Amino acid sequence: MTSEGKIKGQAAREGAEHPLLERLKPHEAAAVLRRLLEAHPDLVHEADEIARFLLCQQEYQEVAAEIEDEVRALDYDVLNARAGRHEWGYVEPSEAAWEILEETVEPFLDEMKRYLELGLEAEALEICKGLVLGCYRLSKGEGGDVLGWAPDFPPEAARNALEVWYTGARDSKSRGEQQKTWSPLPSDFQSMIPKWIPMIERIEKERK
Repeated sequence: MTSEGKIKGQAAREGAEHPLLERLKPHEAAAVLRRLLEAHPDLVHEADEIARFLLCQQEYQEVAAEIEDEVRALDYDVLNARAGRHEWGYVEPSEAAWEILEETVEPFLDEMKRYLELGLEAEALEICKGLVLGCYRLSKGEGGDVLGWAPDFPPEAARNALEVWYTGARDSKSRGEQQKTWSPLPSDFQSMIPKWIPMIERIEKERK
């Protein structure tokens, strides 16, 4: 049985035996974990390994699909709630659309930064690739009601993701100091976004 299968099997058994744990809210579960590790420090290494395993599940294709779905799900109701006349003034539809799209993509960028800070560079790169690919597909096809008001958003969002990746500082646990880290996007991946290769090359050149 794989490590993932063992974890799932154990979780299912423990969930059946301890239904209270299954009903905890995220912050409550986090508090339980902290107290458990404080009481049993010998479990810290095992908990770290499980956390690392769970975090190492990122795949760029899934990230790209999630971004596409979230952007395309933004409709005129969302746009109209932000655009138009308000008590604080008038908001252009294009400005509102851009703000909404930035807010939609921001959680993915924050997640990539978090992975970089944790030293999980391979997983951070997967998120970066997913962001870039998802934005590329949105720029090539139907992106939904909101994106129609901000057609220049996908390449700018992709550029921002690449900037975060190439300049992302992470904590080097081996030396205990801040260092810059970056790695070029694989050539086979770049072949999936041919029209943006010049942009990628410029950013890479600027960061070398």
